[in-house]
Amino acid sequence: MTQKSPRAIALVGMAGSGKTICAKHLEARGFYQFRFGSIVTDEVARRGLPINPDNEKTVREEFRANEGMDAIAKRALPHLQQALQTHNSIIIDGLYSFSEYKTLRPIFGDEMVIIAIFSPRHMRYARLANRPERPLTAQEAELRDYAEIENIEKGGPIAIADYMLVNDGTPDALLAQLDALLDTLGVKP
Repeated sequence: MTQKSPRAIALVGMAGSGKTICAKHLEARGFYQFRFGSIVTDEVARRGLPINPDNEKTVREEFRANEGMDAIAKRALPHLQQALQTHNSIIIDGLYSFSEYKTLRPIFGDEMVIIAIFSPRHMRYARLANRPERPLTAQEAELRDYAEIENIEKGGPIAIADYMLVNDGTPDALLAQLDALLDTLGVKP
């Protein structure tokens, strides 16, 4: 019996690890990509607030306080299921909490694969300081790490990942690892 190719690929990792680079690369290759963070930024914009880390944190924490730690996954699920009706596979950028993982796993089963992107902390903090959109100082990045680990259960999906890519070199090296892994898994857009 041959194993089916995964249909839902969730990219997980700490801020600055390289998830977005991977997601954009796969989108350019023709994959459908859904960024969990868009649930939050769309709500911030709907409220007429500036999109910034503080407003995103407020909305994210409000969703989770009112709807549970898996609020973002529950809100994203209809989008993901609809996309799978017309796409061979989908890329989930930013599955954050272990509760989100536990919500999606029974629905997608073996058709969902978690790929953790790992980067050394000093490299992540340098990337976050230099990114054009929503840059963070090292102190802000560390506070975000702590908040995401302690308050959002972010470590769970990373720890339970099916595969890990180490991003301690160039973006091209990371993307080559990703492409090789998806080719091995037989994942097609």
